[in-house]
Amino acid sequence: MRINAHRLHESLRQLARIGATPGGGVTRLALSSEDRSARDLLRRWMEEASLRVRVDDFGNITGRRAGSESGKAVLMASHIDTVRRGGCYDGAYGVLAALEVMRTLNDAGVTTRRPLELVNWTNEEGVRFEPAMLASGAVAGRFTPEYVYGRTDRDGVTFGDELERIGYKGDRDNRPGPVAAYLELHVEQGPVLEDAGIPVGVVDGIVGITWSEITIEGRADHAGPSPMPLRRDALVAAARLIAGVDDIARAIEGAVGTVGRITAEPNVINTIPGKVTMSVDLRHPDSATLDRLVAGLERLASDIAALTGVTVAVNRFWTSEPTPFAAEIVDAVETAAAEMGISTRRFWSGAGHDAKYMQDVAPSAMIFARSINGLSHCEQEYSTPEDLEAGANVLLRAALGLAGIEGERTSHKRG
Repeated sequence: MRINAHRLHESLRQLARIGATPGGGVTRLALSSEDRSARDLLRRWMEEASLRVRVDDFGNITGRRAGSESGKAVLMASHIDTVRRGGCYDGAYGVLAALEVMRTLNDAGVTTRRPLELVNWTNEEGVRFEPAMLASGAVAGRFTPEYVYGRTDRDGVTFGDELERIGYKGDRDNRPGPVAAYLELHVEQGPVLEDAGIPVGVVDGIVGITWSEITIEGRADHAGPSPMPLRRDALVAAARLIAGVDDIARAIEGAVGTVGRITAEPNVINTIPGKVTMSVDLRHPDSATLDRLVAGLERLASDIAALTGVTVAVNRFWTSEPTPFAAEIVDAVETAAAEMGISTRRFWSGAGHDAKYMQDVAPSAMIFARSINGLSHCEQEYSTPEDLEAGANVLLRAALGLAGIEGERTSHKRG
């Protein structure tokens, strides 16, 4: 049994129209009007596939396909929100491939022993409402409802208000699960598979991620009369810190560091910047090393403050610790690929995904499809139709192996 590749690609094409950008990508921020339109389309497709659709208190959409037995389900999930000017496959591919699994089983008249559920998580990207993976983290108990609803975007609009505005605030009783096992399919967003010449990745776990906000306070002044030795230029201090973050990450094997957002005030051509706010994203597979990276950042901030006469505050506001996936589910994915004759490679994900929090709830694993040039979070993101089909077929086979087919013994220990 294999997925209907044409139907999968057509679904991806139709969803990509919502929030389409001139450069061939998508901007569909969480809880935006574009997100609402995409949710409406996804919900219609789920209902047409005879799934029982429900929406929970964080806007997560779940579609359930009944099994011959009641109880815990095998979940297949991802997200349809995007970054600004992102790609057409990030997140959406995993959701629509899971939908295609449901459609394929319907076409074949197959009944699984365990129920299957498809989940679209709200605000995976964390672009509009920080932090990332907000709704899956809330379902896993990492964030309270009050914290989630109170998150604000750059315009001061709250998550809770926007959830109600788009009509997707449901009930707590509609949360996904209970969960027997969790699978998440995604484009790789990196170059490992392409470098190895392999179409599909089996993911052993997700690296640790920590986000900090840096606030640099100097003194705004006129760009002309202010002598260089007397300046307290916040942007000069920020430039030193940006270069230092790069140095810190390069000094430790397996680490990465990024300054992705920066705002200077008053942002006037002939005024010395008096304040800079910026982000620092640090990642590593080991928790202790992640803490060491942050300690290095704090020392760097202190040294720059002393050198330049500004004040530098480091607020480490979110940490997602390294998360190894359940060995039995990872093995089930690898076995599924082998049974279908699809070559795979095992490695850790350098990007965060909702599967990180779902591992707290149930044994989980991820499947990656190769990304051309390793590009993602940009309009040039692309995976070939053949690789997308391969990943979706591994998802299909793995889900069947974990859920079991009526009349056969399920390969996953029943919980």
